[in-house]
Amino acid sequence: MPSLLEALLLILVGAIASGINAVAGGGSLVSFPYLSLGMGIPAKMANATNAVGIWPGSLSGAVGFRDLYHKTGHHLRSLALPTLLGSVAGALLLITTRQRAFEIVVPFLLLLASLLLAFQPRIKKWALGHRHAISGRAGIALQFVVSVYGGYFGAGMGIMMLACFALYMEGSIHELNAIKAWLGLIINFVASLVFVTQGLVAIWPAIFLALGSIIGGFWAAKLSVRVDSELLRKLIAIYGFAATVYFAWATWG
Repeated sequence: MPSLLEALLLILVGAIASGINAVAGGGSLVSFPYLSLGMGIPAKMANATNAVGIWPGSLSGAVGFRDLYHKTGHHLRSLALPTLLGSVAGALLLITTRQRAFEIVVPFLLLLASLLLAFQPRIKKWALGHRHAISGRAGIALQFVVSVYGGYFGAGMGIMMLACFALYMEGSIHELNAIKAWLGLIINFVASLVFVTQGLVAIWPAIFLALGSIIGGFWAAKLSVRVDSELLRKLIAIYGFAATVYFAWATWG
């Protein structure tokens, strides 16, 4: 069991990561490195622990967005099943990945998530300029692919979902965020079930991380329209690139 200081830090990190997910995306760029580097949890277990610790924040964030579903809520019926299947596939892929192989791929995953966050405005602009560019069926296929990534690693999956949603959904960014919150909840929850049953989770760190994520997710959803999401996005992207460099050095240095 973590010490009191470690527990408080985990709660704080969970709140920050969940809040970032609700406002700008990329919260796992904070929580995953802390679990791996700050607590010394092996990368593969840290990734699984992060998924378990963050999913309650997805729930509280989804509840916080409950007033914004009138335009996009009907998409949940068609996207829920591919999201569930994709997250299971991604989680099983992580379980079958060897520890050393995952350590090698982590810098690339962090780099991908950081690039997605850094270029988020351009990605959104491109996607918004291609409204109705794809059919609903193609959107379902894209959601499955994103869910596989989410079940495997997760950082940046919210940005991927928002970019895909804009290609076939109507609604403001906040309305798209609302459905993203519920689908992100499905991905993290289902992957968490797989990880827990396979004994891949550090239980106590996950519990304290979850406590923080509940607090951060709910209040960030409530306050998201007041937060300078652009500044937050830039800061987290810079942090993500720094984490990428460190994990690359630790892996190959």
